[in-house]
Amino acid sequence: MAVVLQANKREDLTKSKTKEVRLAGGVPAVIYGYNVQPKTVAVDSIELLKTVRDEGKNAIISLKVEGETFQVMLHEYQIDPLKDELVHADFYVVNMSEEMDVEVPLVLEGEARGVKEGGVLQQPLYELGVRAKPNDIPEQITVDISELEVGDSILVSDLKDGKNYEILEDEATTIVTILVPDKEPVEETEEAEEQAEPEVMNEKESEE
Repeated sequence: MAVVLQANKREDLTKSKTKEVRLAGGVPAVIYGYNVQPKTVAVDSIELLKTVRDEGKNAIISLKVEGETFQVMLHEYQIDPLKDELVHADFYVVNMSEEMDVEVPLVLEGEARGVKEGGVLQQPLYELGVRAKPNDIPEQITVDISELEVGDSILVSDLKDGKNYEILEDEATTIVTILVPDKEPVEETEEAEEQAEPEVMNEKESEE
């Protein structure tokens, strides 16, 4: 079920009016995509951030604009790096009956045996490309790593397509691996110092 978000039409696109919208807590935005002419709107900044945080970046949003409703996804947004505030958003109207390609977050579950034994966990892949209809896009894909030993890896080929989605990523891509721990460099340094001491003594004896 899509989450509902309210929006207001924005017809005055002057800089002064846009600044006024932002000062009032709004985010200037554009609606475009499937079977719709581009529209300029404004949404509440806090509500939009809450929606993305709670529902994920691939959430289907029922965007209500003064009597009209659009099924959209947040396609892109801009943040002011100095103020850390949303300054613009793009909403893409989706065809609910057509499959689309998206990136879905990968979440590791459990504690690997190899990590408990001193191994180092490395995760090269954080998102997985999938193809699905908008309502079937998973919020995240969970990967259980609890059985991994030192030297083990999980590849994309180890995952299975979901009931309603197809995985698009290269099967040979590594998702997570448990690396062999590095040797302690301190011990090597101490051994080197012990070996070096007799040489210094020999030099002193030869000088005498």
